[in-house]
Amino acid sequence: MSRDGIRSTVPHATPLRRAPVQRRSAERLTRILDACADLLDEVGYDALSTRAVALRADVPIGSVYRFFGNKRQMADALARRNLERYAERVTERLTEAADGGWRDALDAVLDEYLAMKRTAPGFSLIDFGNQIPVGDRRSVPNHRVAERLTELLSGYLGRRPDDDLRRVFLVAVETADTLVQLAFRVAPDGDDRIIEEARELLRVYLGRVLD
Repeated sequence: MSRDGIRSTVPHATPLRRAPVQRRSAERLTRILDACADLLDEVGYDALSTRAVALRADVPIGSVYRFFGNKRQMADALARRNLERYAERVTERLTEAADGGWRDALDAVLDEYLAMKRTAPGFSLIDFGNQIPVGDRRSVPNHRVAERLTELLSGYLGRRPDDDLRRVFLVAVETADTLVQLAFRVAPDGDDRIIEEARELLRVYLGRVLD
């Protein structure tokens, strides 16, 4: 388990130079990404180095290069792990929800993002890859998030994951991302009034489409 109670995983889609096979190797990869996240908070992306990550993770520098060719690939893997952890948190929240409506889903999606933004190491600089950005330019981070949410929420909402639903979620994700970033520029922990305005805007938009 990771420090925030979510299983430390790197999704199979992450473009690692070599995927971990043995448990020891997987644990070493987790330590590397945890160290990367901590150092991002401490020194920022520009000052981040693979050598500093290796020292913090207490692994040989060769272990870092076993998985990543450079710090950008490492940051991309962290962004993808963030998305998987986020999906796990949203899933757990929805499992506990009683009504099963889209408003519960909206609250889970927004609240869990805000919680990670405020508490998850390195998340404020990387999140899902929007802030640097990292990864393949053809794989825009908000498209990743929208696709993941479509996959995650379509069954919960009783909707077919068609192009219309994908477009709706992409618009909602892009809107939420813009307004949440504004809220965190206004206040270090996110301006509550802007966040509530964002929530209301999303409720109106999604209500028109999902009700």
